[in-house]
Amino acid sequence: MGSVRSFGDWALALVLPPRCPGCGAIVEDDTRFCGDCWEKLDFLDNLGCAACNLPLPGGEEVCARCLAAPPRHGRVYAAVAYGEVARKVVLRLKYGRRPGVARIIAASMARDVPLESDALLVPVPLHHWRLWSRGYNQALEIARHVARARGVAVADDALRRIRATPPMKGIGAAARTRAMRGVFRASQRFDGRHVVLVDDVYTSGATVEACARVARRAGAAQVSVLCWARVLRDD
Repeated sequence: MGSVRSFGDWALALVLPPRCPGCGAIVEDDTRFCGDCWEKLDFLDNLGCAACNLPLPGGEEVCARCLAAPPRHGRVYAAVAYGEVARKVVLRLKYGRRPGVARIIAASMARDVPLESDALLVPVPLHHWRLWSRGYNQALEIARHVARARGVAVADDALRRIRATPPMKGIGAAARTRAMRGVFRASQRFDGRHVVLVDDVYTSGATVEACARVARRAGAAQVSVLCWARVLRDD
């Protein structure tokens, strides 16, 4: 039986060889980037601002924005800085109908984030119209793979997006915050759990801040953020 399965895997790889999620080049297996894309990824050490993880000059612990308006969530853990390759990966995951990309990036995301055994991974939800058109929630796909790697639970419907939002590209942080008011609702109590919000990209923080506010009201003792890429400048 094993030899039949091995032959089937070999035949499938011959017809549909694994490809790099960054550029589409053929790679050794379906959990890897090609060498060029790997070198272009800017991996973060998660030693920036103690709240939003923005890289800071030596000696500083919290950035000016988080000092002025402390976020409801705790530390943001991001695998890479948002750049050319990280952007292409996100586009393939969200719009290229390649949910398998989530497994590749989850491996990097799960490596350094501290997760106690009772931590609860909560994917940032999509509005039902967007979920219907896309076919899956990329945040949930990522969360499932991180959960398997780290042995923690996923609550796939703990938060619900009850109102659609306009495209956020090109608008400032304050406008994004206003647009996210009243967008999410908790569908369960968290009762002292550590909630880890999972998403693909952290831009201004408006989305996860809105989620964190709702999670806190639903009893979360701590809220952290885990994402694939973090934008290092306002976009």
